[in-house]
Amino acid sequence: MPHPQARPPAPPSASSISRECGPTPIDAGVSVSVLMIEDNPDIAEMYKLKLELDGYRVTVAPSGEDGLDQVGQQLPDLLFLDIGLPKMDGLAVLGQLRTNVKTMHIPVVLLTAYDEQELKERGLKLGAVDYLIKSVTTPTSLSRRVEDWASRRQLAGV
Repeated sequence: MPHPQARPPAPPSASSISRECGPTPIDAGVSVSVLMIEDNPDIAEMYKLKLELDGYRVTVAPSGEDGLDQVGQQLPDLLFLDIGLPKMDGLAVLGQLRTNVKTMHIPVVLLTAYDEQELKERGLKLGAVDYLIKSVTTPTSLSRRVEDWASRRQLAGV
C-alpha cells in the first residue's frame, strides 16, 4: 500500500516569526520613542534605519545642546547618548538630564567609541542604564534591547 504523501510544512506564522525575533513594539501596542544624540551622521543613520525598521520612532540630535533642546520639546522613552560630542560632551548632557525633575527618569544608554573603564564607571554613576561600545554593538543587537531599556522608565513610575 503506498504511503500517503506528506504535506510540506506550513510557512511560519507572523506570531512564530515574532517569537523567534523577540517582541516588537507592534506586539506590545506601543511605539517607543527614541532620541539618539550622535554627532556622526553615518553612525546615527545606521542605527536609526534599523530602529525605525523595527517600529521605533527615532529622532537624531547632532550635539549635546541640540539633544537637550529636543528632550525639552518632547520627552523620549529612551535616549542613546554618545560621549564624544562637540561643545558639550555626553557625560555633561547626562549630568544635566539627571538633575532635572522632568528628565531624571529617562533611561539613557551610553553608546560610544570609548572603551575605557573610567568613563564607563562615571557614566553608570551618573545614572546611565548601560554602556555600549559602538565597534561591537550592531544595529540589530541595539534594537533587540530597546524594549527592556525603555521599560525602566515605566518601572520608575514615569
